[in-house]
Amino acid sequence: MAFDDPRTLVSTGWLADHLKDPDLRILDASWYLPDMARDALAEYHNAHIPGARFFDIDEVSDHRSELPHMVPPVEKFMSRMRKLGVGDGHQIVVYDGAGLFSAARVWWLFRLMGKTDIAVLDGGFPKWQAEGRTIEDLPPIVRDRHMTVTRQNQMVKDVTQVASASKLGDYVIVDARAPERFRGDAPEPREGLRSGHIPNARNVFYRDLLAPDGTLKSNDAMAEVFRKAGVDLSKPAILSCGSGVTASVLALAMERMGKFDHAIYDGSWSEWGTFHDLPIATGDA
Repeated sequence: MAFDDPRTLVSTGWLADHLKDPDLRILDASWYLPDMARDALAEYHNAHIPGARFFDIDEVSDHRSELPHMVPPVEKFMSRMRKLGVGDGHQIVVYDGAGLFSAARVWWLFRLMGKTDIAVLDGGFPKWQAEGRTIEDLPPIVRDRHMTVTRQNQMVKDVTQVASASKLGDYVIVDARAPERFRGDAPEPREGLRSGHIPNARNVFYRDLLAPDGTLKSNDAMAEVFRKAGVDLSKPAILSCGSGVTASVLALAMERMGKFDHAIYDGSWSEWGTFHDLPIATGDA
């Protein structure tokens, strides 16, 4: 069992023990791809961990961009969190209905905004339910709370920076998509995207970092997954995926492993795949 760390990952047992802490805030950050055929908000209203508030990843994003759920402006993030009653001095635990999927994106977003007292629930809502723990369908009691934000710009990369890294090799680029999408053998779920990957990227499918019960593997096991994929862990990393969600699982894994020099390409393949003047690679490398 992984050790509990309120800044990265906590167990269902840890959360159960702290459920009534006055400064604990729980966020349901469930989000699903269209082909998953699940309604995250409806599922939240039907059942959630007691006191959880729903974090809408698509709504808390930059609507000025045509790309999906890009990082929101600082002011918008602060405003939405105040409405959720989440602010300074709170310990936050975020989970999702898939196990360990979209919750990592919200963990990373808070970290980008300079908030470190946040952890992902290991195994998420499926593990919580499987253990027979308390659930409810009641709306949370929300009280406004001030939030101070200090954006950590080094944690996010844009397309120009990624293109440079792809050419120079000064970063290792790691793609969290499924192998068939990385190779270019399967079509992208977002219409109009080319198939393939960023040249010189390495493929670590985010699910390969998870144990059969949906929890994160041990640090040694995760390090072996990265090594087998040809990821040079001595280099700083740029993490990518389809739209910045599962890349955050890689970020969480690296943070647990003690590797802190990583950043996420926020536009990910949803951006790179639309620009026909950017090179693409296919196959395993």
